[in-house]
Amino acid sequence: MILLAPMEGLLDHMLRDTLTRVGGVDRCVSEFIRVTDQLLPARVFKRIVPELLHGSRTAAGVPVRAQLLGSDPQCVAENAARLAELGPEGIDLNFGCPAKTVNRHRGGAVLLDEPELVGEIVAAVRRAVPSQVPVSAKMRLGNEDRDRMLDCARAIAAGGATELVVHGRTKRDGYKPPAFWDQIARVREAVGIEVVANGEVWTVEDALQCLRESGCRSLMLGRGMVANPGLALAVRAALGRDGGQSAAALAWADVIPLMESFFAQVRGKVATRHQAGRLKQWLHYLRRHYPEAEETYQRVRTINAPDVLAMTLFGKEESSSQQDSDTLIAA
Repeated sequence: MILLAPMEGLLDHMLRDTLTRVGGVDRCVSEFIRVTDQLLPARVFKRIVPELLHGSRTAAGVPVRAQLLGSDPQCVAENAARLAELGPEGIDLNFGCPAKTVNRHRGGAVLLDEPELVGEIVAAVRRAVPSQVPVSAKMRLGNEDRDRMLDCARAIAAGGATELVVHGRTKRDGYKPPAFWDQIARVREAVGIEVVANGEVWTVEDALQCLRESGCRSLMLGRGMVANPGLALAVRAALGRDGGQSAAALAWADVIPLMESFFAQVRGKVATRHQAGRLKQWLHYLRRHYPEAEETYQRVRTINAPDVLAMTLFGKEESSSQQDSDTLIAA
């Protein structure tokens, strides 16, 4: 199984829609929905995970699991119950976010210093939602160190989660290479639930090595898929899945229409001042895999007017959808 990771401020519902059209992804996880001290209205869940309006599927039919982040077991559970009423494919719990703003407010990876609390949150959510709604979680190898890694993983499993994604770095490690895939194997051996390997997978070779070292059967792709939209298909082919059919590399000429489709969505849903930045942000990642992206990026990096950017890249203006100002979101 190949999962598509969330990336706050980048891999949101618009890019999820675009990347899942390429193929190879079995399931997505949304960006986190922050839970503090109140019961969120349904519109908040639908804004962050608009796939809830379409059977919890992207336009390509790929299921999307909604992710919650919070530290109060009761409040997270109450919000999970409300979310469950909207028909999500499942509910995921975030114990891996390394962002300082989130961590300062006792969210994400800092909770890995408190295995008992992690277990309480998972158990509370499991009790609060119908049995047919899967509950999963994502964690790092720890906060500052790995001392409580196995305690957290066991607490998540004991709390009732049926799947655990493990990012092979601590919060202190951030996103600096390498990811310690061999440590994911220790987690997998310690729990009796499905463990999915994640972290620093940019190429097919990375993916195969990650699976070998972790012993996992499933993989979550993040930045690697943003840099190479054809990565999931290529990994499946290398693993002999989909009937062993080979997958031709996604050519740059095939990426251009994907960017155009993505930018059309951005023009309709993102505030004008942020639109060009969203496309250039993706283009920046594409530079890692496509030599053509470097030339393109240098050509457009100073362009901030959306119409000019669309004309330069696609040879035509992308018309912005007429939306009420309160429906626009900042990048």
